[in-house]
Amino acid sequence: MIDDIYLNDFQLGPDLAGKRIVVAMSGGVDSSVVAALAARSGAETVGVTLQLYDHGSAVKRAGACCAGQDIRDARAVADKLGIAHYVFDHESRFRESVIDHFADEYMAGRTPIPCVRCNMGVKFTDLFRLAKELGADCLATGHYVRRVEGPAFAELHRAADPARDQSYFLFATTQDQLDYLRFPLGGMPKPQVRAIAQELGLVVAMKPDSQDICFVPDGDYASVVRKVRPDAELGGDIVHLDGRVLGQHKGMIHYTVGQRKGLEIGGQPVPLYVIRLDPATQRVIVGPREALAVQAARIVEANWLADVEGRSLLAKVRSMAKPVPARMDGEWLTFDTPEYGVAPGQAAVFYDGERVLGGGWIEETTAVELVSAA
Repeated sequence: MIDDIYLNDFQLGPDLAGKRIVVAMSGGVDSSVVAALAARSGAETVGVTLQLYDHGSAVKRAGACCAGQDIRDARAVADKLGIAHYVFDHESRFRESVIDHFADEYMAGRTPIPCVRCNMGVKFTDLFRLAKELGADCLATGHYVRRVEGPAFAELHRAADPARDQSYFLFATTQDQLDYLRFPLGGMPKPQVRAIAQELGLVVAMKPDSQDICFVPDGDYASVVRKVRPDAELGGDIVHLDGRVLGQHKGMIHYTVGQRKGLEIGGQPVPLYVIRLDPATQRVIVGPREALAVQAARIVEANWLADVEGRSLLAKVRSMAKPVPARMDGEWLTFDTPEYGVAPGQAAVFYDGERVLGGGWIEETTAVELVSAA
């Protein structure tokens, strides 16, 4: 099952004897198999786990990464493989850079993506530094993306298995990081990863996949925001685009752009959606689906892995969305055809076929037809 081709996916040359690989171990099956492949490659392998939050107080379910049980699982796998394993406490940094930012974005009427912020900061930046300090030749993770050696430098590509591709969440990976990172699972389907774990007798072989947002219990974003920002639930008006007040809400943190369910304003002739959120007036602006159509978006905090100015490309504005044709001109992303569900706070990630060109954060959008509440 463990073919030699997978042992060469660390891209450190044909002979890994004398090499050192640091593996980011979250306690899940993916990173555990990466550690096993690294250990089988002949390189000295060191597992590193970041303790990011208090499992008991943050979540009340299994299946979340970097928490108590996951640390124990990572240690058990390291013991099974006979590799060194270290745990570093980054809970305060995770709270400040990820959880606090998540709460602040919701209070500002934006749609945050904490997994990207975590990769940008705690996971890649901090792990990158730790791996360097440990003298590693590379840092390997269990993400489903591919690192391809290009003619000039390493390129980031989508995973071979589209259902597992995580490239949207890794757009902020810098060129320096990509030169040092390795993603050995990018060419594998998930069943094969689990089969390798079973073959090796790893305790995590059938462990459920972790949730996308690890610190949100049961998908209840509002409860997390309330805990971090007790003043978050300030009510206000639900207003139609034509200016009519249709009802009251209990706090903007309960709403996101594109949301249809949970508005509690029944009796309308057509279905209504959240079109935008106005934190200055605490208004939730609603309208028909066509009002969600966006022709352009301004992109900030961009990270580029290739030149995109003025070229045709594919843009993905939600993790589950299909990439659509678009162009970048300066800070502005313009879609070839109207795109729906584009919200400030989300990420826009750009592709040329399978290659990731970079991405950035959506700061504002331009509607196909500009209308506003009175």
